[in-house]
Amino acid sequence: MRRFLSRKTALGNLQPSHRIRRTALKRKPKLGQNFLIDDRARHTIADALGDIRHRTVIEIGPGHGAITEILAPRAGRLIALELDRELAPALAQRFAASPNVQVIETDVLKADLSQLIPAGETADVIGNLPYYITSDILLQLFRAGAQGLLSRAIVMMQREVADRVAASPGVRDYGLLSATAQMNAQVENLFTLPPSSFSPPPEVHSTVLRLHFAPRFKALNVDPEGFDRFLKQSFAQKRKTLENNLRAAGYPAPALAAAWPASIPRQARAESLSLEDMAEFYRAIT
Repeated sequence: MRRFLSRKTALGNLQPSHRIRRTALKRKPKLGQNFLIDDRARHTIADALGDIRHRTVIEIGPGHGAITEILAPRAGRLIALELDRELAPALAQRFAASPNVQVIETDVLKADLSQLIPAGETADVIGNLPYYITSDILLQLFRAGAQGLLSRAIVMMQREVADRVAASPGVRDYGLLSATAQMNAQVENLFTLPPSSFSPPPEVHSTVLRLHFAPRFKALNVDPEGFDRFLKQSFAQKRKTLENNLRAAGYPAPALAAAWPASIPRQARAESLSLEDMAEFYRAIT
């Protein structure tokens, strides 16, 4: 597994006491490759998916197959998406005898997930997300979840980004990414790995999240496209109040005053408000 890279579980911060013995792993810096070498961690990550005997699992950035080799005998179907032109064919050859494993050489952001999942079914996702496109991949997964294509995901990312994804309203880390993630999924912080769990070691810690895709747009009575736009406008400038951000986005002051919910202070910032508060305001202003 490649690191394309709050609440604590009993696992805490896993330490790399058991390692995968490998020769030096060749790395391509432009692909953000840091390979997972912590044996305990790779098993814990795979186990976090639960029972996948009858499931389609999509693995993002399998790298040398540290997680793939655990998932292959467990999954009903395993689709590994690997961008590296050297690693992809090597993986395909390695798992050629496993009829349930398919290796596709592709950029995950260009992959059409709907074409990989059998009609009428959902899939699970697992993988390390490249730091430089973590948000882009998460948005792709949220769109697929909203389309009813995905059930859950086990994803690793930079700890600071994971903290933002899982943050609650009213704390410093809460922002647009938090709100967007929590409109689309239930977020569970599983554990954090130190740099020494990877080869070569990155300069940051990495956190594993479990996402249960459960879009809330219908429950909150808002349309996805319009509410997503409203959230972006509301969080446009973190230091500005909600009112000033919305006025900058083109909402007239009289319209805001007329629609302003009594439950929201006029000087409130978006990061202090729950999704229920934001949805109430959105319904009033549209």
